[in-house]
Amino acid sequence: MKALLWLLAALALAAALSIGLRGNDGYALFVLHPWRIEVSLNLLAILTLVVFVFAYFLVRAVWHTLSLPSQVRAFRERRRDEKGRKALLKSVQALFEGQFAKAEKLASEAHELGAAPDLASLLAARATQRLREFDRRDRWLERAAEGGDDWRPARLMTAAELLLDERRFDEARKVLRELNANGHPASLSLLLRAEQGMANWEEVVRIAKLLEKRDAMPAEALESIGVNARISILSRKTLDPQGLARYWEEMPRSERTRPKIASAAARAFMQLGDCRRAHRAIEEALERNWDGALVLLYGECIDEDARERIERAEKWLRDRPGDAELLLTLGRLCVQRELWGKAQSYFEASLATRPTQGAHVALAQLFERIGRTEQAARHFRASADLGLAGRASG
Repeated sequence: MKALLWLLAALALAAALSIGLRGNDGYALFVLHPWRIEVSLNLLAILTLVVFVFAYFLVRAVWHTLSLPSQVRAFRERRRDEKGRKALLKSVQALFEGQFAKAEKLASEAHELGAAPDLASLLAARATQRLREFDRRDRWLERAAEGGDDWRPARLMTAAELLLDERRFDEARKVLRELNANGHPASLSLLLRAEQGMANWEEVVRIAKLLEKRDAMPAEALESIGVNARISILSRKTLDPQGLARYWEEMPRSERTRPKIASAAARAFMQLGDCRRAHRAIEEALERNWDGALVLLYGECIDEDARERIERAEKWLRDRPGDAELLLTLGRLCVQRELWGKAQSYFEASLATRPTQGAHVALAQLFERIGRTEQAARHFRASADLGLAGRASG
């Protein structure tokens, strides 16, 4: 359509010129001594137009000839960029497909062709990590470091993640601190892994709280991490009575009342012989979160406050009649006060609610103490049978 329009325009121009020149009888005279040339004005106009067109095309031909080397270079660069981008995309695809050797080869090709060399280096580093070629991985990370600051966070994040996978926690932590982890939720998650690997539990608690505020990880996962970190800290303080008491008092009440943390604290206090603090920790937790394992722990540490614990446990029993763990704990507390008949009734009530090895053993030991050996043997056998049945079902 465009060519047709140009043709019509040329025909119209030719027709207009033909009409215009038909009535023109003028001439042009050129004098250059001793020559004298006379031509019609129409011929002069046609020659001028021809010369102009010829000069135009001659200039264009010369310009194209002179610019040909730069055009060839631009064409080669476009081909090189296209080939590099294609290799980079193929490297990403191979990495996701698990073809790590191919991914490294393609990333190396893209790097040599200059197609996003920083990204190509990081892709190759990830591929060599999966190939367990750590020396080559480090060389690729060094190449990535040669790039500009725009890729610095990506390089540091990649390096930290790869070091964590290799369990080089200290080096990963240094890299993440260089990244200024406090301002980067994703790097905070990696820093949390590094601190866990180095057993820096105080830092684990601090970082978990930061992640919780930023809603950067599932709340259930952060809660589990925080609880395990608190338990580890408490277990470390079993040789420092004052430090344990101070740490426990400084801990937020919302965390002290979690059953697993309260259990760890109670066991730590028991190991130091401080049964009173252990019992208070358990009581505080049970008021907020009832837990059978914590109830059983309440009857383990022998102390002069057994009567007070019996009274408190009996109040709990009024709210939770038929609780097997609570009945077993009451029986054990009564044994501490040598209330044999009452202890027997609680043990039997616990067994009636739910037969357990612990209740059978406690009742057997009670019968041994009061000289009823036959009944003691029967309950020891019942405990053993339960244990065998549990292992068989497991």
